[in-house]
Amino acid sequence: MARTKKAAVEQATPKVSVADVRDLQIIIKPIVTEKSMKLMQEQNKITLKVVPSANAIQVKNAFVALFNKKVEKVNMMNVRAKDKRVGKFEGKTSAYKKAIVTLKKGEALDLFNQGK
Repeated sequence: MARTKKAAVEQATPKVSVADVRDLQIIIKPIVTEKSMKLMQEQNKITLKVVPSANAIQVKNAFVALFNKKVEKVNMMNVRAKDKRVGKFEGKTSAYKKAIVTLKKGEALDLFNQGK
């Protein structure tokens, strides 16, 4: 009798894309620059900083699981470290991997919602 109740509960719950721990680890943070904000407003593209080992398929699946939006395509690029100097001290900025996610038409994502 317990088996039938459990089966009925499993069938009643809808299959929703739930973010996994791996999805939370793939996307690090959004990149906020003038260029990325212009891409977001005009071309419906979102720029993200991702882990260096991620590929486009993993980024797409993580984005869909986290934000529940339809993705048209994902472009990936490695951003190289740049030489920087402050006074007599020299160093480098950190290198990272960047993903530009293009949302399908009709989809929109407000990353900076005011909560109003």
